Amino acid sequence: MSSYLEANARQRIHALLDAGSFEEFLPPSLRITSPHLAQLDTPASFDDGVIIGSGLLQGRKVLAAAQEGGFMGGAVGEVHGAKLVGLLKRAINERVDGVLLLLETGGVRLHEANAGLIAVSEVMRAVLDTRAANIPVIVLVGGANGCFGGMGIVACCANDILMSEEGRLAMSGPEVIETTHGVEEFDSRDRALVWRTTGGKHRYLLGDCSAVLPDDIAAFRQAAFETLLRYQEKSAELTLTDLEAEHILLSQRLQNFGQFSEPMDIWSKLGVAEPEVLPMLEAQVFMQRVAGSRAGEQS
Repeated sequence: MSSYLEANARQRIHALLDAGSFEEFLPPSLRITSPHLAQLDTPASFDDGVIIGSGLLQGRKVLAAAQEGGFMGGAVGEVHGAKLVGLLKRAINERVDGVLLLLETGGVRLHEANAGLIAVSEVMRAVLDTRAANIPVIVLVGGANGCFGGMGIVACCANDILMSEEGRLAMSGPEVIETTHGVEEFDSRDRALVWRTTGGKHRYLLGDCSAVLPDDIAAFRQAAFETLLRYQEKSAELTLTDLEAEHILLSQRLQNFGQFSEPMDIWSKLGVAEPEVLPMLEAQVFMQRVAGSRAGEQS
């Protein structure tokens, strides 16, 4: 078993794709770095914190990107964002079978401010354009930094999100919420609460991600392949009907759970038996338990 959480971006992308199939675009040897960081005397990375390229996923041609959480927390700047946009545009031109985004990021790079914000908005548009071309975009979240800020929105623009329990997904990170609204609103030091609120299990129960996986690159690889296969039978495009259904879902969520501040109360209202047990369950057992609860509700 190879831990997704402990691997860096290059290890993840090479292990996820078929052995020897990954071809990197704009590798570090080209030294395409952020011009903004140099002006601020801030250390740069020769790949600007994101690896992009092409490869095979169990024989299917895909384009893939992996953010490096070890460089500025995977934050997005102008060059970083441009690499992602270029990858998505190339996916449309080459008519690949899908795009895999291995996201680990705190959002926009504060050092680059507006340039980073513009970059994230361009990535969002590129994701939707890719889907409109009937090419599925699949997001993987399992890194230590989670997926927050503008890239959290990018993730939700994709067709599917696959998460480990260790992965986290939200718009604002715990520290940001605490800073702006106070510790009474959200205590970022309460790690159990952070994971219950933004972790993979909670996101799955709310319908924000497609699966909760073990912390294993092989599990992510298999789940990504199975997700890709589903789009041989259905369209990847985001339609107006899909968007309206999402708006209804969000309205219902606010109505049903808006008064709760503890995720376990939400899980209980969702009909999950013994919600206090969920945080201790391994991913496979968790998925089986939730499937059993939902089957019981429908019968």
